Amino acid sequence: MARSVPTFTGPVDGDGLGMTLIHEHIFVTDPELDVNMPHPEWDEQTMIERAVATLTELHARGVRTVVDLTVIGLGRDVRRVAQVAARVPVQIVAATGCYASSVLPPFFRLNGPGLVVDGPDQLEGLFIRDIEDGIAGTNVRAGMIKIASEGAGLTPDVERVFAAAAAAHLRTGVPITTHSDAAARGGIAQQNTLARSGVPLDRVVIGHSGDSLDLDYLRGLADRGSYLGFDRFGMEHVGRDEDRMRMLRALLDAGYVDRIVLSHDAAVFSRVTPPSWRAARVPNWHMTHLFDSVLPRLRSDGVDDATLHRLMVVNPRRVLAGGA
Repeated sequence: MARSVPTFTGPVDGDGLGMTLIHEHIFVTDPELDVNMPHPEWDEQTMIERAVATLTELHARGVRTVVDLTVIGLGRDVRRVAQVAARVPVQIVAATGCYASSVLPPFFRLNGPGLVVDGPDQLEGLFIRDIEDGIAGTNVRAGMIKIASEGAGLTPDVERVFAAAAAAHLRTGVPITTHSDAAARGGIAQQNTLARSGVPLDRVVIGHSGDSLDLDYLRGLADRGSYLGFDRFGMEHVGRDEDRMRMLRALLDAGYVDRIVLSHDAAVFSRVTPPSWRAARVPNWHMTHLFDSVLPRLRSDGVDDATLHRLMVVNPRRVLAGGA
């Protein structure tokens, strides 16, 4: 059944989402480092203005919704993003979750059932509060759950995050998206773990699937019902766009148009890969790259507008709102 999707500026129904970038970031920061070792390229008001300009340009390209997957571990600050959301015509969806690809922060390692400070699972409680009540005391509710694993697989700490995400999904229906290691075929273990917890795999996006060159691996993930995140266009330091488009066309030819979503995993500002580094090393890694280069190239290769509509409008709607 379709559900309304919360955004920074209020809930919208599925048809109101329009063209959607389903895996992006507005600001990726590190609050502890920001206090103790301020980054020379960060100025809050300058970056807010840059974000307003970026999202306004996206609206001019036809984008109506951007999902900001910045969660705990990536410097989420919804009050800062709310300043952007109030000034742009694009709807922004916030996320809950925890970006811990191997080890949790000390608080979560010591607080929880059977731990040093015994009590309720703090991760599960956080995810559910973010979805049902609002993030950090605001009225901004999360519309997606973001979790991660890397080449080391699902360590005990990562298993806890996945279990908390599964519990939050089963209670709220909010979809789950992952950061996966495509080279290690990491989406398989992610699917196995979530399925054991009772999560329907058609409510899961296996993120960064587009980095894989293994068609059998990708088909296997999609055959189990999950969406494949071709969500790193422009991120040429981890893979070539040429390869991503080749794998995408192969999947489309094989009939998987209903199981793919497109995005960039880009950011207006990221402390991890700051603007000067991006400009010098990956100049196409920005939120308009799909519209500048990728979609025109796909059209020239014979991908029709109806297919692109499914990839950019219909499939993100099905992920975020459910339904057919």
